[in-house]
Amino acid sequence: MTSTSQAPRTPGATGGAGTAAGEATATGRRRVDLLPYLLVAPVAVFIICLALVPAVFTVVQSFFRVSALDPPTRFDGLGNFTRLLRNDAVVSSLVNTGFYVLVGVTLSTLLGVAIAVVLQRPFRGRSLVIAVAILPWALPGVVEGILWSGIFDPSSGLINSLVASLHLGSGDTLLLGQHRLLTIALIELVQVWQITPLSALLILAALQLIPAELYEAAQIDGCSRWSAFWRITLPLARPGIAVAMVQAAIATLNVFDQPYVLNGAADTGASVMMQTYFISFQNLDFGQGYALSLLITLTTLVISFAVVRLVYRKVEL
Repeated sequence: MTSTSQAPRTPGATGGAGTAAGEATATGRRRVDLLPYLLVAPVAVFIICLALVPAVFTVVQSFFRVSALDPPTRFDGLGNFTRLLRNDAVVSSLVNTGFYVLVGVTLSTLLGVAIAVVLQRPFRGRSLVIAVAILPWALPGVVEGILWSGIFDPSSGLINSLVASLHLGSGDTLLLGQHRLLTIALIELVQVWQITPLSALLILAALQLIPAELYEAAQIDGCSRWSAFWRITLPLARPGIAVAMVQAAIATLNVFDQPYVLNGAADTGASVMMQTYFISFQNLDFGQGYALSLLITLTTLVISFAVVRLVYRKVEL
């Protein structure tokens, strides 16, 4: 009789690990951590209710004739858009807004770069300078319009007082409302004063990420400050410049407070956002108001995308 002895079977390392991994995988599949979703849910609901729902409603209603003076609401296709393009006041405001965007984005970006370069290196009192510089951006547009209306006042304003004291004129010139280009330029000057601090801070944040070793190496190689600015500062600050230009474009496309407070409803300085307000709440033609809002939104998206594509570059240090 032959007997065979078998060694006691012990779980191998591979088998045990595989079993443990299988149990962990199965347990991981069964258990779902809901905490991240619960934390994000309030923000997601807020965005959906505050942004997405009104956006969808605006898109849909822009193709309907919605007027309190001409009920009922009915489908109108592209009628609202065609009537807007035939409205001389709307076309004039589109031209004005284009000038606002061109001047505002250009000046705020150039001034933002200059201010950021000055504030790039630490110095005594820099925090105080930044705090004071940010004040114009923190003020509401209506408050700024009221402040600058005193500066532009034809009888007692600062500009006319300087003109009279320097014997350059009578000192009682009406600056706003007479000449279209002058009116737009002065109004946009007020907005540039408001949006430039934010542009400077955005660009300054990008400059703070540039290693000081790059400037030291450039100085050792005989590179001048101006050359270092063109070869190091500007290329590496392009992400911040792109963001600053986008926020400036959005602000100038949606300008309302400054032209309305400084120049009222006059066509010489009216913006497209003012026309949206007039059409919707004065003429009670909400269909055209929705259509004009949709056009502004699409224009903002196109300009922002173009700026990002042309200016933004990924920086790897």
